[in-house]
Amino acid sequence: MKVLNAMAFLIVASLCIAISLAVSAEEKLSKEADASHLNSVKLAVTETLGLRIDSIQKTPISDLFEVMTERGIFYTTADAKYIVRGSLFDATNGFEDLTEVSMGKMRLAKMIGYEPSMIVYKAKNEKHQVTVFTDVDCGYCRKMHREMSQYNALGITVRYMAFPRGGEGYPAWTAMQSLWCSDDQHKAMDELKAGAKIAQNSCENQVPQHYQLGVEFGVNATPSIVLDNGSLLVGYRPPQELLNILQ
Repeated sequence: MKVLNAMAFLIVASLCIAISLAVSAEEKLSKEADASHLNSVKLAVTETLGLRIDSIQKTPISDLFEVMTERGIFYTTADAKYIVRGSLFDATNGFEDLTEVSMGKMRLAKMIGYEPSMIVYKAKNEKHQVTVFTDVDCGYCRKMHREMSQYNALGITVRYMAFPRGGEGYPAWTAMQSLWCSDDQHKAMDELKAGAKIAQNSCENQVPQHYQLGVEFGVNATPSIVLDNGSLLVGYRPPQELLNILQ
């Protein structure tokens, strides 16, 4: 009887191992098939759009893929014959904006590499941190800067990135390059935001990279504020209103 029980145990154990190996092999093949499929979609979209593609993933909709590019998010069919630009909402979950969720994650991840080149006005008792794409010639950017002490007093640290709205060749572009090349960036920022001129400086700077990142983030006006959860607010917000949004 003991021998029979031992044999039965070995048979059951062997079957369990075999089933486990079969499932693992099937899962591996499925993942490889998914990766191959995503790669073929990526190639098709790259050929159609001609843009750099950072990532591609499935959406809850069958045969619709989310494509993260240097120009933001697109949605495409597997053959890239149909491409959509816009927001995808989940109507089963309070109309959650799935596009903005993906963009928020991307913004937070990409900003990490730019932190050393940001001009930071740090709150003494920091509770929140926002990143502001700013233009020194923008009226509401100047208004926001005049209220910096109020933002900081509410525990909001403000990190500036450059976004001269007119792009390269416009006066603000040159001024912001001089600003980022200044020995005292805070002093230069304060002066420019007050409408004064600063000395022209030249150096290797991150203004072009900041501007391109803003384009990728969907920035089309200033100030544009990236919240600490990655969400993007376009336009000026008074200190208390911004705190209410952050909370």
